[in-house]
Amino acid sequence: MDYRRKRRLTFFTIGLIFLLSGIEYAVILPTIWRYLQTLDAAPYFLGLSLSAFSFTGLLAGPLFGHWSDRTLTTKKIILFANVFEIVGNFMYFMGYSKWLLLCSRLVAGIGTGAGSSIFGFLTRNTAPEDRSTVFAAVMACRQAGLLIGPGFNIFLRLCNFQIGPFTVNKFTSPGLFMCLLWFLLQFVVLFMYWDFTPEDQTRQRNAVEREEVEQEEEEESDEGKPLVGPSELTGSYGTVTSVQSRTSSVANGDVTDVSPPPSPPPEEINSSPFKIFSASREFLREEVVVLLTAQFITLFNQTALETMVTPLTQKFFNFGELENSIMYCVCGVEVIAGFLFVRWLSKRVAERVVLAVGLVLCNISCVWCLIFLANPQGGFAWQLAEFIIGVFLQVLGLPFVAVAQVSLFSKITSEKTQGFSQGIRRSVGGLATILGPLWAGGLTSNLYVMLGLMMGLLVLLTIMMVVSYERLVEPVTVDNHTGTESED
Repeated sequence: MDYRRKRRLTFFTIGLIFLLSGIEYAVILPTIWRYLQTLDAAPYFLGLSLSAFSFTGLLAGPLFGHWSDRTLTTKKIILFANVFEIVGNFMYFMGYSKWLLLCSRLVAGIGTGAGSSIFGFLTRNTAPEDRSTVFAAVMACRQAGLLIGPGFNIFLRLCNFQIGPFTVNKFTSPGLFMCLLWFLLQFVVLFMYWDFTPEDQTRQRNAVEREEVEQEEEEESDEGKPLVGPSELTGSYGTVTSVQSRTSSVANGDVTDVSPPPSPPPEEINSSPFKIFSASREFLREEVVVLLTAQFITLFNQTALETMVTPLTQKFFNFGELENSIMYCVCGVEVIAGFLFVRWLSKRVAERVVLAVGLVLCNISCVWCLIFLANPQGGFAWQLAEFIIGVFLQVLGLPFVAVAQVSLFSKITSEKTQGFSQGIRRSVGGLATILGPLWAGGLTSNLYVMLGLMMGLLVLLTIMMVVSYERLVEPVTVDNHTGTESED
Protein backbone atom coordinates (compact mmCIF):
# COMPACT_ATOMS: atom_id res chain seq x y z
CA MET A 1 0.00 0.00 0.00
CA ASP A 2 1.41 3.41 -0.97
CA TYR A 3 2.13 6.24 1.44
CA ARG A 4 -0.78 8.45 0.37
CA ARG A 5 -3.38 5.77 0.99
CA LYS A 6 -1.87 4.93 4.38
CA ARG A 7 -1.92 8.61 5.29
CA ARG A 8 -5.59 8.99 4.32
CA LEU A 9 -6.63 5.89 6.25
CA THR A 10 -4.61 6.96 9.30
CA PHE A 11 -6.19 10.42 9.34
CA PHE A 12 -9.62 8.80 8.89
CA THR A 13 -8.95 6.61 11.94
CA ILE A 14 -7.88 9.65 13.97
CA GLY A 15 -11.13 11.36 13.04
CA LEU A 16 -13.02 8.23 14.12
CA ILE A 17 -11.27 8.25 17.52
CA PHE A 18 -12.35 11.83 18.17
CA LEU A 19 -15.83 11.05 16.84
CA LEU A 20 -16.22 8.30 19.45
CA SER A 21 -14.96 10.57 22.21
CA GLY A 22 -17.70 13.04 21.29
CA ILE A 23 -20.34 10.31 21.15
CA GLU A 24 -19.31 9.06 24.60
CA TYR A 25 -19.66 12.54 26.05
CA ALA A 26 -23.03 13.07 24.37
CA VAL A 27 -24.65 9.79 25.43
CA ILE A 28 -23.45 9.91 29.04
CA LEU A 29 -23.77 13.59 30.00
CA PRO A 30 -27.57 13.91 29.49
CA THR A 31 -28.30 10.84 31.65
CA ILE A 32 -25.61 10.75 34.33
CA TRP A 33 -27.45 13.17 36.62
CA ARG A 34 -30.59 11.01 36.74
CA TYR A 35 -28.40 7.86 36.93
CA LEU A 36 -26.72 9.19 40.07
CA GLN A 37 -30.09 10.07 41.57
CA THR A 38 -31.22 6.44 41.22
CA LEU A 39 -28.12 5.44 43.21
CA ASP A 40 -28.96 7.91 46.03
CA ALA A 41 -26.00 10.16 45.26
CA ALA A 42 -25.76 13.69 46.64
CA PRO A 43 -25.79 16.62 44.12
CA TYR A 44 -22.05 17.19 44.49
CA PHE A 45 -21.47 13.68 43.12
CA LEU A 46 -22.32 14.98 39.65
CA GLY A 47 -19.34 17.30 39.76
CA LEU A 48 -17.15 14.55 41.18
CA SER A 49 -18.08 12.10 38.44
CA LEU A 50 -17.48 14.58 35.64
CA SER A 51 -14.20 15.71 37.20
CA ALA A 52 -12.96 12.15 37.74
CA PHE A 53 -12.93 11.54 33.99
CA SER A 54 -10.75 14.61 33.47
CA PHE A 55 -8.48 13.93 36.45
CA THR A 56 -7.02 10.68 35.15
CA GLY A 57 -6.81 12.16 31.66
CA LEU A 58 -4.77 15.00 33.15
CA LEU A 59 -2.27 12.52 34.59
CA ALA A 60 -2.16 10.20 31.58
CA GLY A 61 -1.77 12.90 28.90
CA PRO A 62 1.85 13.93 29.54
CA LEU A 63 2.89 10.31 30.14
CA PHE A 64 1.46 9.12 26.83
CA GLY A 65 2.85 12.21 25.10
CA HIS A 66 6.34 11.57 26.48
CA TRP A 67 6.03 7.94 25.39
CA SER A 68 5.21 8.97 21.82
CA ASP A 69 8.06 11.53 21.70
CA ARG A 70 10.59 8.91 22.76
CA THR A 71 9.37 6.20 20.39
CA LEU A 72 7.81 8.32 17.60
CA THR A 73 4.92 5.82 17.59
CA THR A 74 1.27 6.29 18.46
CA LYS A 75 -0.50 3.12 17.31
CA LYS A 76 0.36 0.97 20.31
CA ILE A 77 -0.38 3.91 22.62
CA ILE A 78 -3.89 4.25 21.15
CA LEU A 79 -4.51 0.51 21.44
CA PHE A 80 -3.33 0.54 25.06
CA ALA A 81 -5.41 3.61 25.96
CA ASN A 82 -8.56 2.20 24.38
CA VAL A 83 -8.43 -0.75 26.79
CA PHE A 84 -9.13 1.69 29.64
CA GLU A 85 -12.08 3.13 27.72
CA ILE A 86 -13.51 -0.37 27.23
CA VAL A 87 -13.10 -1.38 30.89
CA GLY A 88 -14.31 1.98 32.23
CA ASN A 89 -17.48 1.99 30.16
CA PHE A 90 -18.27 -1.60 31.15
CA MET A 91 -17.96 -0.58 34.81
CA TYR A 92 -20.35 2.32 34.09
CA PHE A 93 -22.77 -0.23 32.61
CA MET A 94 -22.59 -2.41 35.75
CA GLY A 95 -23.56 0.52 37.97
CA TYR A 96 -24.05 -1.24 41.31
CA SER A 97 -23.29 1.87 43.35
CA LYS A 98 -22.35 5.52 43.04
CA TRP A 99 -18.75 4.65 43.95
CA LEU A 100 -18.46 2.14 41.13
CA LEU A 101 -19.84 4.81 38.81
CA LEU A 102 -17.19 7.24 40.04
CA CYS A 103 -14.44 4.64 39.55
CA SER A 104 -15.72 3.90 36.04
CA ARG A 105 -15.16 7.51 35.01
CA LEU A 106 -11.70 7.44 36.58
CA VAL A 107 -10.72 4.38 34.53
CA ALA A 108 -12.25 5.62 31.27
CA GLY A 109 -10.50 8.97 31.68
CA ILE A 110 -7.08 7.31 31.32
CA GLY A 111 -7.99 6.50 27.73
CA THR A 112 -8.28 10.18 26.85
CA GLY A 113 -4.53 10.57 27.49
CA ALA A 114 -3.85 9.20 24.00
CA GLY A 115 -5.10 12.51 22.62
CA SER A 116 -1.77 14.20 23.43
CA SER A 117 0.08 11.56 21.40
CA ILE A 118 -2.30 12.08 18.49
CA PHE A 119 -1.87 15.86 18.50
CA GLY A 120 1.89 15.39 18.62
CA PHE A 121 1.64 13.01 15.66
CA LEU A 122 -0.44 15.53 13.70
CA THR A 123 2.01 18.34 14.48
CA ARG A 124 4.98 16.30 13.24
CA ASN A 125 3.22 15.30 10.04
CA THR A 126 1.55 18.53 8.93
CA ALA A 127 3.00 21.76 7.58
CA PRO A 128 2.58 24.83 9.82
CA GLU A 129 0.38 26.59 7.27
CA ASP A 130 -2.00 23.57 7.17
CA ARG A 131 -2.12 22.96 10.90
CA SER A 132 -5.14 25.10 11.75
CA THR A 133 -7.13 23.40 9.01
CA VAL A 134 -6.16 19.90 10.18
CA PHE A 135 -6.83 20.66 13.86
CA ALA A 136 -10.18 22.23 12.99
CA ALA A 137 -11.16 19.08 11.05
CA VAL A 138 -10.14 16.80 13.94
CA MET A 139 -12.02 18.88 16.49
CA ALA A 140 -15.03 19.00 14.19
CA CYS A 141 -15.05 15.18 14.29
CA ARG A 142 -15.49 15.31 18.05
CA GLN A 143 -18.28 17.83 17.67
CA ALA A 144 -19.89 15.56 15.08
CA GLY A 145 -19.87 12.92 17.81
CA LEU A 146 -21.61 15.36 20.12
CA LEU A 147 -24.20 15.82 17.37
CA ILE A 148 -24.69 12.11 16.65
CA GLY A 149 -24.56 11.01 20.30
CA PRO A 150 -27.95 12.38 21.37
CA GLY A 151 -29.51 10.54 18.43
CA PHE A 152 -28.25 7.26 19.89
CA ASN A 153 -29.62 8.31 23.27
CA ILE A 154 -33.11 8.55 21.83
CA PHE A 155 -32.98 4.80 21.11
CA LEU A 156 -30.94 3.79 24.15
CA ARG A 157 -33.58 5.23 26.44
CA LEU A 158 -35.97 2.52 25.18
CA CYS A 159 -33.76 -0.31 26.50
CA ASN A 160 -35.26 -2.35 29.32
CA PHE A 161 -34.01 -5.95 29.57
CA GLN A 162 -31.59 -8.22 31.41
CA ILE A 163 -28.19 -9.65 30.38
CA GLY A 164 -27.43 -12.24 33.04
CA PRO A 165 -27.13 -10.38 36.35
CA PHE A 166 -26.98 -6.96 34.65
CA THR A 167 -29.90 -4.67 33.98
CA VAL A 168 -29.92 -2.80 30.68
CA ASN A 169 -32.01 0.36 30.93
CA LYS A 170 -31.83 3.97 29.79
CA PHE A 171 -29.16 4.74 32.41
CA THR A 172 -26.85 1.73 32.03
CA SER A 173 -27.18 1.22 28.25
CA PRO A 174 -24.85 4.15 27.33
CA GLY A 175 -21.99 2.37 29.13
CA LEU A 176 -22.58 -0.92 27.29
CA PHE A 177 -23.00 0.89 23.98
CA MET A 178 -19.71 2.79 24.33
CA CYS A 179 -17.91 -0.35 25.51
CA LEU A 180 -18.87 -2.07 22.24
CA LEU A 181 -17.89 0.94 20.11
CA TRP A 182 -14.43 1.25 21.69
CA PHE A 183 -13.95 -2.52 21.28
CA LEU A 184 -14.74 -2.30 17.55
CA LEU A 185 -12.40 0.67 17.23
CA GLN A 186 -9.50 -1.55 18.30
CA PHE A 187 -9.82 -3.49 15.04
CA VAL A 188 -10.02 -0.29 13.02
CA VAL A 189 -6.79 0.97 14.60
CA LEU A 190 -5.09 -2.40 14.05
CA PHE A 191 -5.81 -2.52 10.31
CA MET A 192 -6.19 1.14 9.26
CA TYR A 193 -3.62 3.08 11.28
CA TRP A 194 0.08 3.43 10.45
CA ASP A 195 2.89 5.19 12.27
CA PHE A 196 4.63 7.31 9.67
CA THR A 197 7.05 10.22 9.99
CA PRO A 198 8.00 13.24 7.85
CA GLU A 199 10.94 11.16 6.56
CA ASP A 200 8.46 8.71 5.04
CA GLN A 201 6.81 11.57 3.19
CA THR A 202 10.22 12.77 1.98
CA ARG A 203 11.13 9.30 0.74
CA GLN A 204 7.79 9.04 -1.05
CA ARG A 205 8.33 12.40 -2.73
CA ASN A 206 11.89 11.48 -3.74
CA ALA A 207 10.67 8.18 -5.19
CA VAL A 208 8.07 9.99 -7.28
CA GLU A 209 10.70 12.47 -8.48
CA ARG A 210 13.07 9.62 -9.41
CA GLU A 211 10.32 7.90 -11.38
CA GLU A 212 9.63 11.13 -13.27
CA VAL A 213 13.34 11.61 -14.06
CA GLU A 214 13.68 8.02 -15.22
CA GLN A 215 10.60 8.40 -17.39
CA GLU A 216 12.05 11.56 -18.97
CA GLU A 217 15.36 9.78 -19.61
CA GLU A 218 13.57 6.89 -21.30
CA GLU A 219 11.63 9.29 -23.50
CA GLU A 220 14.85 11.10 -24.47
CA SER A 221 16.63 7.81 -25.26
CA ASP A 222 13.67 6.68 -27.35
CA GLU A 223 13.81 9.89 -29.36
CA GLY A 224 17.57 9.47 -29.96
CA LYS A 225 17.48 5.85 -31.16
CA PRO A 226 16.50 6.46 -34.83
CA LEU A 227 19.26 9.07 -35.25
CA VAL A 228 22.23 7.20 -33.76
CA GLY A 229 22.57 3.46 -34.03
CA PRO A 230 24.44 1.48 -31.40
CA SER A 231 26.93 0.18 -34.02
CA GLU A 232 28.09 3.71 -34.79
CA LEU A 233 29.27 4.28 -31.24
CA THR A 234 31.59 1.27 -31.03
CA GLY A 235 35.14 0.51 -32.23
CA SER A 236 37.50 3.50 -32.37
CA TYR A 237 34.91 5.75 -30.87
CA GLY A 238 34.45 3.72 -27.70
CA THR A 239 36.25 6.28 -25.58
CA VAL A 240 33.98 8.99 -26.85
CA THR A 241 30.97 6.91 -25.86
CA SER A 242 32.09 6.59 -22.26
CA VAL A 243 32.73 10.32 -22.01
CA GLN A 244 29.36 11.13 -23.53
CA SER A 245 27.56 8.72 -21.24
CA ARG A 246 29.29 10.18 -18.19
CA THR A 247 28.45 13.70 -19.35
CA SER A 248 24.82 12.70 -19.86
CA SER A 249 24.68 11.15 -16.38
CA VAL A 250 26.14 14.28 -14.78
CA ALA A 251 23.69 16.46 -16.66
CA ASN A 252 20.79 14.41 -15.30
CA GLY A 253 22.15 14.54 -11.75
CA ASP A 254 22.79 10.78 -11.68
CA VAL A 255 26.46 10.51 -10.71
CA THR A 256 27.35 6.98 -9.65
CA ASP A 257 30.91 7.47 -8.49
CA VAL A 258 30.20 10.30 -6.05
CA SER A 259 30.31 9.18 -2.44
CA PRO A 260 27.01 9.34 -0.53
CA PRO A 261 26.33 12.25 1.81
CA PRO A 262 27.85 11.80 5.26
CA SER A 263 25.52 10.29 7.83
CA PRO A 264 24.81 12.23 11.01
CA PRO A 265 26.96 11.45 14.03
CA PRO A 266 25.79 8.49 16.15
CA GLU A 267 25.12 10.68 19.13
CA GLU A 268 22.82 12.82 17.00
CA ILE A 269 20.83 9.78 15.89
CA ASN A 270 20.43 8.22 19.29
CA SER A 271 20.08 11.39 21.33
CA SER A 272 16.74 12.03 22.96
CA PRO A 273 14.98 15.35 22.27
CA PHE A 274 14.57 15.73 26.03
CA LYS A 275 18.33 16.07 26.57
CA ILE A 276 18.16 19.64 25.27
CA PHE A 277 14.64 20.27 26.57
CA SER A 278 14.01 22.73 29.40
CA ALA A 279 10.48 22.83 30.78
CA SER A 280 10.97 26.29 32.28
CA ARG A 281 12.34 27.72 29.05
CA GLU A 282 9.59 26.06 27.02
CA PHE A 283 6.46 26.70 29.10
CA LEU A 284 7.22 29.88 31.06
CA ARG A 285 7.48 32.09 27.99
CA GLU A 286 4.91 34.87 27.86
CA GLU A 287 3.05 33.64 24.77
CA VAL A 288 2.91 30.04 26.05
CA VAL A 289 1.52 31.17 29.41
CA VAL A 290 -1.21 33.15 27.64
CA LEU A 291 -2.26 30.17 25.51
CA LEU A 292 -2.25 27.78 28.47
CA THR A 293 -4.33 30.30 30.42
CA ALA A 294 -6.75 30.51 27.49
CA GLN A 295 -6.99 26.72 27.50
CA PHE A 296 -7.72 26.64 31.23
CA ILE A 297 -10.24 29.49 31.44
CA THR A 298 -12.30 28.60 28.38
CA LEU A 299 -12.59 24.94 29.40
CA PHE A 300 -13.28 25.88 33.04
CA ASN A 301 -16.16 28.12 31.94
CA GLN A 302 -17.44 25.62 29.39
CA THR A 303 -17.56 22.65 31.77
CA ALA A 304 -19.01 24.78 34.57
CA LEU A 305 -21.87 25.85 32.31
CA GLU A 306 -22.37 22.29 31.05
CA THR A 307 -22.63 21.07 34.65
CA MET A 308 -25.11 23.82 35.44
CA VAL A 309 -27.29 23.23 32.37
CA THR A 310 -28.85 19.87 33.31
CA PRO A 311 -30.02 20.84 36.83
CA LEU A 312 -31.11 24.24 35.45
CA THR A 313 -33.29 22.76 32.71
CA GLN A 314 -34.79 20.31 35.19
CA LYS A 315 -35.56 23.11 37.66
CA PHE A 316 -37.04 25.73 35.31
CA PHE A 317 -38.25 23.73 32.29
CA ASN A 318 -38.69 20.18 33.64
CA PHE A 319 -36.48 18.73 30.90
CA GLY A 320 -35.83 14.98 30.89
CA GLU A 321 -33.33 12.80 29.01
CA LEU A 322 -35.05 13.30 25.64
CA GLU A 323 -35.20 17.08 25.85
CA ASN A 324 -31.57 17.31 27.04
CA SER A 325 -30.45 15.02 24.22
CA ILE A 326 -32.21 17.18 21.64
CA MET A 327 -30.61 20.28 23.16
CA TYR A 328 -27.12 18.78 22.91
CA CYS A 329 -27.86 17.68 19.34
CA VAL A 330 -28.78 21.23 18.32
CA CYS A 331 -25.64 22.54 20.04
CA GLY A 332 -23.62 19.99 18.09
CA VAL A 333 -24.96 21.34 14.78
CA GLU A 334 -23.98 24.86 15.83
CA VAL A 335 -20.48 23.83 16.90
CA ILE A 336 -19.79 21.88 13.70
CA ALA A 337 -20.89 24.89 11.65
CA GLY A 338 -18.57 27.01 13.82
CA PHE A 339 -15.59 24.72 13.21
CA LEU A 340 -16.21 24.72 9.47
CA PHE A 341 -16.32 28.52 9.50
CA VAL A 342 -13.12 28.68 11.58
CA ARG A 343 -11.44 26.29 9.15
CA TRP A 344 -12.30 28.68 6.33
CA LEU A 345 -11.37 31.77 8.34
CA SER A 346 -7.99 30.43 9.52
CA LYS A 347 -6.76 30.32 5.92
CA ARG A 348 -7.38 34.05 5.56
CA VAL A 349 -6.46 35.61 8.91
CA ALA A 350 -3.88 34.93 11.61
CA GLU A 351 -4.67 32.59 14.51
CA ARG A 352 -4.42 35.42 17.04
CA VAL A 353 -7.25 37.23 15.22
CA VAL A 354 -9.40 34.08 15.44
CA LEU A 355 -8.54 33.82 19.15
CA ALA A 356 -9.51 37.46 19.72
CA VAL A 357 -12.90 36.94 18.01
CA GLY A 358 -13.54 33.89 20.18
CA LEU A 359 -12.71 35.78 23.37
CA VAL A 360 -15.10 38.59 22.45
CA LEU A 361 -17.90 36.05 21.94
CA CYS A 362 -17.09 34.33 25.25
CA ASN A 363 -17.23 37.65 27.11
CA ILE A 364 -20.58 38.52 25.56
CA SER A 365 -21.91 35.08 26.47
CA CYS A 366 -20.81 35.32 30.09
CA VAL A 367 -22.29 38.81 30.48
CA TRP A 368 -25.59 37.57 29.06
CA CYS A 369 -25.69 34.58 31.42
CA LEU A 370 -24.81 36.78 34.41
CA ILE A 371 -27.64 39.20 33.60
CA PHE A 372 -30.41 36.87 32.42
CA LEU A 373 -29.70 33.34 33.69
CA ALA A 374 -28.53 34.02 37.24
CA ASN A 375 -32.05 35.11 38.17
CA PRO A 376 -34.49 34.37 35.30
CA GLN A 377 -37.49 36.69 35.05
CA GLY A 378 -40.78 36.52 33.19
CA GLY A 379 -42.87 33.59 32.08
CA PHE A 380 -41.87 30.21 30.69
CA ALA A 381 -41.44 31.41 27.10
CA TRP A 382 -39.27 34.39 28.08
CA GLN A 383 -37.09 32.30 30.39
CA LEU A 384 -36.63 29.68 27.68
CA ALA A 385 -35.63 32.36 25.17
CA GLU A 386 -33.06 33.79 27.62
CA PHE A 387 -31.66 30.32 28.17
CA ILE A 388 -31.43 29.50 24.45
CA ILE A 389 -29.62 32.75 23.63
CA GLY A 390 -27.13 32.23 26.46
CA VAL A 391 -26.34 28.68 25.35
CA PHE A 392 -26.10 29.79 21.70
CA LEU A 393 -23.55 32.51 22.51
CA GLN A 394 -21.48 30.18 24.69
CA VAL A 395 -21.32 27.47 22.03
CA LEU A 396 -20.61 30.02 19.28
CA GLY A 397 -17.32 31.19 20.80
CA LEU A 398 -15.95 27.70 21.49
CA PRO A 399 -14.59 26.79 18.01
CA PHE A 400 -12.71 30.09 17.62
CA VAL A 401 -10.81 29.77 20.89
CA ALA A 402 -10.27 26.00 20.65
CA VAL A 403 -8.74 25.90 17.16
CA ALA A 404 -6.70 29.09 17.49
CA GLN A 405 -5.00 28.23 20.78
CA VAL A 406 -4.22 24.61 19.78
CA SER A 407 -2.72 25.65 16.43
CA LEU A 408 -0.71 28.51 17.92
CA PHE A 409 0.55 26.33 20.75
CA SER A 410 1.84 23.72 18.30
CA LYS A 411 3.78 26.40 16.43
CA ILE A 412 5.43 28.19 19.33
CA THR A 413 6.58 25.00 21.11
CA SER A 414 9.29 22.60 20.01
CA GLU A 415 8.23 20.14 17.33
CA LYS A 416 10.52 17.40 18.70
CA THR A 417 8.66 17.29 22.01
CA GLN A 418 5.14 17.94 20.69
CA GLY A 419 3.68 14.84 22.33
CA PHE A 420 4.82 15.95 25.78
CA SER A 421 3.92 19.61 25.13
CA GLN A 422 0.44 18.68 23.91
CA GLY A 423 0.13 16.47 26.99
CA ILE A 424 0.89 19.47 29.22
CA ARG A 425 -1.65 21.55 27.31
CA ARG A 426 -4.30 18.87 27.63
CA SER A 427 -3.45 18.43 31.32
CA VAL A 428 -4.07 22.13 31.88
CA GLY A 429 -7.38 21.65 30.11
CA GLY A 430 -8.00 18.54 32.21
CA LEU A 431 -7.43 20.53 35.39
CA ALA A 432 -9.99 23.04 34.16
CA THR A 433 -12.53 20.31 33.43
CA ILE A 434 -11.98 19.00 36.96
CA LEU A 435 -12.40 22.32 38.73
CA GLY A 436 -15.21 23.61 36.47
CA PRO A 437 -17.78 20.93 37.39
CA LEU A 438 -16.72 21.02 41.05
CA TRP A 439 -17.19 24.78 41.13
CA ALA A 440 -20.56 24.68 39.36
CA GLY A 441 -21.82 21.56 41.12
CA GLY A 442 -21.74 23.24 44.52
CA LEU A 443 -23.20 26.55 43.34
CA THR A 444 -26.22 25.59 41.25
CA SER A 445 -28.37 27.54 43.73
CA ASN A 446 -26.09 30.61 43.74
CA LEU A 447 -25.48 31.45 40.10
CA TYR A 448 -24.28 35.00 40.73
CA VAL A 449 -21.19 33.72 42.54
CA MET A 450 -20.56 30.97 40.00
CA LEU A 451 -20.94 33.20 36.93
CA GLY A 452 -19.15 36.13 38.62
CA LEU A 453 -15.93 34.14 38.94
CA MET A 454 -16.21 33.00 35.33
CA MET A 455 -16.62 36.60 34.20
CA GLY A 456 -13.59 37.67 36.22
CA LEU A 457 -11.45 34.93 34.66
CA LEU A 458 -12.49 36.01 31.16
CA VAL A 459 -11.60 39.63 31.89
CA LEU A 460 -8.17 38.50 33.14
CA LEU A 461 -7.59 36.44 29.98
CA THR A 462 -8.67 39.34 27.76
CA ILE A 463 -6.18 41.68 29.45
CA MET A 464 -3.39 39.10 29.12
CA MET A 465 -4.10 38.66 25.42
CA VAL A 466 -4.17 42.40 24.71
CA VAL A 467 -0.82 42.86 26.48
CA SER A 468 0.80 39.88 24.71
CA TYR A 469 -0.95 40.21 21.34
CA GLU A 470 2.25 41.01 19.41
CA ARG A 471 3.94 37.84 20.69
CA LEU A 472 1.13 35.49 19.65
CA VAL A 473 2.74 34.61 16.31
CA GLU A 474 4.76 31.73 14.95
CA PRO A 475 8.47 32.38 15.72
CA VAL A 476 10.95 32.70 12.87
CA THR A 477 14.21 30.79 13.26
CA VAL A 478 17.42 30.77 11.25
CA ASP A 479 18.53 27.55 9.58
CA ASN A 480 22.20 27.19 10.52
CA HIS A 481 22.94 24.75 7.68
CA THR A 482 21.66 26.83 4.79
CA GLY A 483 21.85 30.30 6.24
CA THR A 484 18.29 31.04 5.16
CA GLU A 485 15.39 31.95 7.39
CA SER A 486 12.59 29.50 7.83
CA GLU A 487 9.53 29.31 10.03
CA ASP A 488 9.78 26.86 12.90
